[in-house]
Amino acid sequence: MSDLDKDKVVADFTKNFKKAEGKEPEIEAKGGWYSVNGGKNMRLAQLQEWSEELAGSKNTNAESKPAEKAKAKSSNTDQSAGKKTKSTKTSKTKKGGFSVKAFWVDKTEQENPGSIPPR
Repeated sequence: MSDLDKDKVVADFTKNFKKAEGKEPEIEAKGGWYSVNGGKNMRLAQLQEWSEELAGSKNTNAESKPAEKAKAKSSNTDQSAGKKTKSTKTSKTKKGGFSVKAFWVDKTEQENPGSIPPR
C-alpha cells in the first residue's frame, strides 16, 4: 500500500489541471474513488499519475486522455472478439462479444439449412 497524502495529491492535481485546462476541476470523492468533472472513477494513485501527466505536458486535453485509453482498450477487445465469432443476421451480441445463442443458431443453420431456431 502506498503512502499517498490525499490532500496533497488533490491539491497538486487541482493546480496542474487548472494550469493545463484554465479552469478548476470538480472532484467528487466517494469511498476511496475520485471522479473528475463527472468522468470515470479512479483511485488516488491514478489521480496522481494524471496530475504528473498534466504537469509534464501542458497542451494535452486532460479529460480526453483517460477516455482515449479506455476507448483504445475496449476497441482492442472488440476487434479480437469479433475475429473469433461469425456474424449472422440473428446474432444478438453485445458490442462484438461472443454469444452462445448466436453460436448455436449458426451451427444449426449450417447443419440443417433452412431450419428455424425455436422461439
